Amino acid sequence: MQFEDFQLDPSLLESLNAMGHHSPTTIQQETIPYALEQRDILARAPTGTGKTASFLLPSLQHLIDFPRRFAGQARILILTPTRELASQIHRYACHLATGQDLDIAIVTGGVPYGPQEEALAGNVDILVATPGRLMEYLDKGNFNAQEVDILIIDEADRMLDMGFSSVVQAIAIEAQGRKQNMLFSATLEGGGVQRFAREVLNDPIEIDVEAPRSEKAKIHQWIHLADDKEHKFELLCHLLRQEDVKRTIVFVKTRELVSSLDGLLLKAGIPCAFMRGDMEQKKRFQALSRFTKGEVNVLLATDVAARGIDVDDITHVINFDMPRSADTYIHRIGRTGRAGAKGTAISLAEAHDMRIVGKIERYIEQPLKRRVIEELRPKNKEARTPGKKKAKVKAKEAAKKTSKKEAAKKASKIARKKNK
Repeated sequence: MQFEDFQLDPSLLESLNAMGHHSPTTIQQETIPYALEQRDILARAPTGTGKTASFLLPSLQHLIDFPRRFAGQARILILTPTRELASQIHRYACHLATGQDLDIAIVTGGVPYGPQEEALAGNVDILVATPGRLMEYLDKGNFNAQEVDILIIDEADRMLDMGFSSVVQAIAIEAQGRKQNMLFSATLEGGGVQRFAREVLNDPIEIDVEAPRSEKAKIHQWIHLADDKEHKFELLCHLLRQEDVKRTIVFVKTRELVSSLDGLLLKAGIPCAFMRGDMEQKKRFQALSRFTKGEVNVLLATDVAARGIDVDDITHVINFDMPRSADTYIHRIGRTGRAGAKGTAISLAEAHDMRIVGKIERYIEQPLKRRVIEELRPKNKEARTPGKKKAKVKAKEAAKKTSKKEAAKKASKIARKKNK
């Protein structure tokens, strides 16, 4: 199948060709025909399989087919959870819209209000925004959602994780005249996304794409057991010094640890950039730019800061801290092995991490291999978490003990009464 089969405008086909995109990916093949029919869509697609074009191409085609007569507010509204993802979508939309007289604006937190307010005061055809900052403009009257034709929510699962559910719903209510809604998510497990979808979408087409081998991430995954934080840091340094570890994202749990780990790696002679959720937008872009340009080969990041990072040729993802949930693990390792390339995901696990390791293994339906670096062999054995069967046996034993105690109490009461 080719993009020509969708009967897209020639200018869009030219832009795709110039960008080297000739054949649609699986998610694009499944989504674009329904989107062009203006059906509401609920879609799950693995990271790095081309879902951005799945909603941008139909949106641009809509603007070409139904041009506006007068200048006004946004007709296409795309909501994303992070600034970085918003920036990437904005850039991609600008490339695809080459040759079209369209105004594409971006609104995110962490940047000055002035230029954004100026952009919103003029004509806007497509607006890419993070929910928090856009809600501020809605409240102040700088933005009006009544002209929105198409509402797109990208990375819906992460949007929920970050607590944006009520804000997105409020924005959706403001955009009452919308003709179409599209919601994309890397995972649809759990009731959260489904509930969210029911509140925003209208009789949606559900698309659940399992990428074929040519698009699937080929990610080698394994674990190194760590005795403590010091041992874990030694393992990290050893891994980062290997020749094949060329461009790496190291995930940590908290922004405080990002700063301390940055200093420790610098002392160890391993320069790196870092991204934290509380950084100014300018500094975040500077850090990402250093990493993208190859000035540093290591990027430290928290989960919030790393969402939306789309950098080519990331060879390794290292979980210095294990994630809090199995689906977060999937999001993390999805930074490598993109668009069918090979990648490696390494986790450094202490004893207290073994419970989440078990959850991850059940979630991905495969065991994570344990590997050992000979000179950094762990002194402690792997901590075993009690399985379901053991827990049931323990519960039964506890129940038996309590019933025996209760029987003994009753017997002693009867004996006391007889003695009286």
